[in-house]
Amino acid sequence: MSTPERRQSSVPLAVIAPRGEFDLDSLPPLQGQIDTALADHPGVILDASGITFADSMFLRLLLTTHGRTDLRIAAPSETIERLLAVVGVDSVLRIFPTVDAAQSA
Repeated sequence: MSTPERRQSSVPLAVIAPRGEFDLDSLPPLQGQIDTALADHPGVILDASGITFADSMFLRLLLTTHGRTDLRIAAPSETIERLLAVVGVDSVLRIFPTVDAAQSA
């Protein structure tokens, strides 16, 4: 999978901070938030600190979003860090310890 070209923009990236569990049934609202944010912003910072569970459909959403825009994952919970590491996408996705670090990258 190729990474989209990153362009400098004066418009900041949108910050989305979902909370709770994310699986096939609960992903559509998050997908909607991402789509809405991308209408006005050049990319998305996903504050993942409040995500307590995520399955393969969540991973698919992350990888799809990464493929089409500047996706930065900030402050992933231990659960999300482990999930990303187990499947090996922690070396592909842009992951930051804090939202501030993601914004200044």
